[in-house]
This record gives sequence, C-alpha cells and structure tokens, in this order.
Amino acid sequence: MTTAIREPEQKQEQHARARTTRVGDAVFSRTALGAALLVVGLLAGVAIFLVIQGLPALEATGEQAYGKPSVWSYVGPLLFGTILSSALAMVIVTPLAIGLALVISHYAPRRLAKPVGYLVDLLAAVPSVVFGLWGIAVLAPRMVPVFDWLNAWFGWIPLFAGPVSNSGRTLLTASVVLALMALPIVTAILREIFAQTPTMQQEAALALGATRWEMIRLAVLPYARSGIVAALLLGLGRALGETMAVAMVLSATGAIISFDVISSSNSNTIAASIANNYANAAGLKINVLIFAGLALFVLTFVVNFLGRYVATRGQVKA
Repeated sequence: MTTAIREPEQKQEQHARARTTRVGDAVFSRTALGAALLVVGLLAGVAIFLVIQGLPALEATGEQAYGKPSVWSYVGPLLFGTILSSALAMVIVTPLAIGLALVISHYAPRRLAKPVGYLVDLLAAVPSVVFGLWGIAVLAPRMVPVFDWLNAWFGWIPLFAGPVSNSGRTLLTASVVLALMALPIVTAILREIFAQTPTMQQEAALALGATRWEMIRLAVLPYARSGIVAALLLGLGRALGETMAVAMVLSATGAIISFDVISSSNSNTIAASIANNYANAAGLKINVLIFAGLALFVLTFVVNFLGRYVATRGQVKA
C-alpha cells in the first residue's frame, strides 16, 4: 500500500525535474542564440560604419591622401607591410609553437607540463604596450648584431639587403614581437589538437618499434595537419590587427613598399599608421584612415574565415 502511494509521488517529482530541466535548456539556448546574434550584429555594425565612413576616401588625393595620388596608393603599401610583418611573425612562431605544444602534450611530465602550459597561456594576458616597451628597450638594441650578421652573410637576399638600422627598430624586430604575442593562442590550439590524437594510433606505432619522435611524425602530425594550418591562420589573424606594439617598435616611416626588413626604411602597417596619424587627422584624412581600417577588417575577416574553415573541415574528416 505504501509503495503504491509513493510511486505517483516519485513520478510527479520526475515530471517536475524534467519541466525544470526543459525550462533551463530553453533559457540557456535562447541566451546563447541572443549572444551570438548580438556578436553578429556588432560585427555587421562595424562593417557598415567602415564602409560608410571609408567610401568618401576614394575622392582623396594629394595632401588629403597623405601625399599620395589616391587612397589606393596610400593603403596598398600599408597592406603590403601588414602582410609582410605578419608572415614573418608566422615563420618565427611556427616552429616555436609546434615544438612547445609537443613538449607540453607528449614529452614533459604532467607535473611540469601543466605549469608550462599555464605560463604560456599567461603571455596572452600581457598588454601589447608592455610588449612594445620590451621591444624598444630590450629587444631592438640586441637585434642590431643579428642584423649585421644577416646582412654580411645573406645580404644578397632582398630581405637582408640593408643598410642595417643602428636602432634595431625595424620590421623584423616588430615581427619578432608579433610572434611572441601570437605564440600563446597558436600553442594553446596546437596543444589541444595534439592531445586529441587517438591513443590507439600512438600505441600501435610504439608497439611496432617506433621511437617517440617517429610516433609523433607518423601518427600525431598527420592527424593534426589541418588543425596546425587552422591554428597558424588564427594566429596570423591575431598578428594582423596588432596596433600598439608595432607602432611603438617600428620606426616612423611613410607608406612605402620595401622588402628590406633590417633597415630604417620600413614598410609600415595599417594598424600602426592609423594609431600614429589619427590624432592629427581631420577632414578627408579621417576617411582615408577609416578606409585603411576597412581594408584591414576585410583582410582579417578572410584570414579568420579560412582558419575556421580549415579547422571545421579537419574535424569533419576526423
């Protein structure tokens, strides 16, 4: 009799919990959808603002276009410098991030791997101004002997043709700073990707007599190939939009196209040019800078879209 009475009560409690769970799921789902729509709306608003305010710059010439015949002549060299500095940063950060991620995920003991992972993640919390000050005061003077060596041995390459800058505040120095700033995000993504490699594949390679490096080369790296590309593209997006560190480290130059990365005549970047010129801009000059921001916005969006696409395609294949 008592059991018969308790059964309806238990069913009522189960139904009440189910209703509460459904309400919680609905609230969470709508909140997440609202947040996603808000982000998309903000992104669309930024794009619309850049387009509306940047289109008048197409009429700018001469002094209004910072001494260039058109806004394209001004933005083009800046876009070149932005891509060049970010590409150099990715060349520097790629072996560092892959090696550090492999050490954390496969080589270092757990007691050591976790603190090292936390320290690398903490680099992302360092303000860009601090990186800029470090680049000016510490890195730039110590890069001058390196530039002399590069110019002496590899001066036949346009990147190191010289003349060598005496201050060390060159595009290559800025690229090193960008590499350190992109290192945390790339390493964090690679660490997670390497850790997701199927254990059975790794153990099978070791059981067949492979060394740890051979196991990584044959099992881990092929599995994480698309993830590596995606992580580097996302890190590239981080480097493209950096402003203060590059503006502080890079010596002030005009909008020029130069492959030389160790001389004082540097190709400037879009973000650094906007940061240096916006305070004194007026009239069409503001629209020119906003148009440059629009070009950087489109470039960053394309790079991040490619990174997400590659990552998604890799997950589907896996």
